[in-house]
This record gives sequence, C-alpha cells and structure tokens, in this order.
Amino acid sequence: MSNDKNDELYSAARRPRLLVALAVVLFLEAAFLAVVAGLLVYDLVAEVPTSYASAVGILILVVIAAVWLVFVGIGALNARPWVRAAALTWQVLQLAIAIGSFQGAFAREDIAWFLLVPAVVVIALLFTRSVMAATRRV
Repeated sequence: MSNDKNDELYSAARRPRLLVALAVVLFLEAAFLAVVAGLLVYDLVAEVPTSYASAVGILILVVIAAVWLVFVGIGALNARPWVRAAALTWQVLQLAIAIGSFQGAFAREDIAWFLLVPAVVVIALLFTRSVMAATRRV
C-alpha cells in the first residue's frame, strides 16, 4: 500500500479502543438485526401474515438497516467522519422504538431495555474525546 493509503485508513495499532468498542457495538446491532430478519423470513414462510405487503416491507427495512449498520461499523473502524452522524441517527431511532416499547397495550420491557442500553452506549461512545478526535475531518 502507498503511504497516502496508510495515512488515510487508521491502522489497528493507532485506533482508539473506544472507536473499536463503538464498531463492535454497531456490528452487534447489525448481527441482531440479521437474526430478526431471519425470524421474519421464517414467520413469512411458516405463518400466514395479515398483509404480505407489510410483512415483506418490514423485512426489507430490517435487512437494509442491518446492512447499513455493517457499513457504519466498517466506517467506524476506518475512522470516517460521517460515522458519527450515521450512528447517532440510528441510535435516536432505536431510542424512539425503545421508549415506545416501554408503554402502550403491547409494552415489552425486555425488548425496550435490549434496545435502550446499546443505544445509550453508542451515543456515549460517539461523544468521547478519542472517538471525536479519530473521526474528525482533517
């Protein structure tokens, strides 16, 4: 690799630990969404949904979100500046779903906590000094 390419991408030795932790949490979220996508495919095949269009639409959204989180995780490992905005946007959406899962007729506290904790962790990591410095535009 050329010297410019080495400077462009963070080497494993220079990556801040908190940046790696951020990427790991993002990859875990993507893996969870992949499992959810698998369960949705199983439900689509094994059961008769009320609306096939809605079931397929939700499945497509989950797959897109999982793929997006993989790209954001890779971007985090490469210390790309756009990662902070992309990760924060997803975490805000995840927080909204978590808060909604705490309340209402179909409240599920287990799901709410499962969504809330990683979202708060990622948001906290995004605003640490080392992650902000690593993903700053030069």
